[in-house]
Amino acid sequence: MEVNGILAILILIADVYAILKIAQSSAETGKKALWIVLVLVLPIVGVIIWYLAGPGRPS
Repeated sequence: MEVNGILAILILIADVYAILKIAQSSAETGKKALWIVLVLVLPIVGVIIWYLAGPGRPS
């Protein structure tokens, strides 16, 4: 398997993890939906932004 394939699998795993954590968070449904759309539309950047500022993070 080449490096691009491994990288794609790692990104997919990170996206699935982020989506599951967003869905399990105590945030409002609308906010959850927006975060999930962000992660789906921008897989790499969305996960990074979610990790730094997403629902469930201390303010």
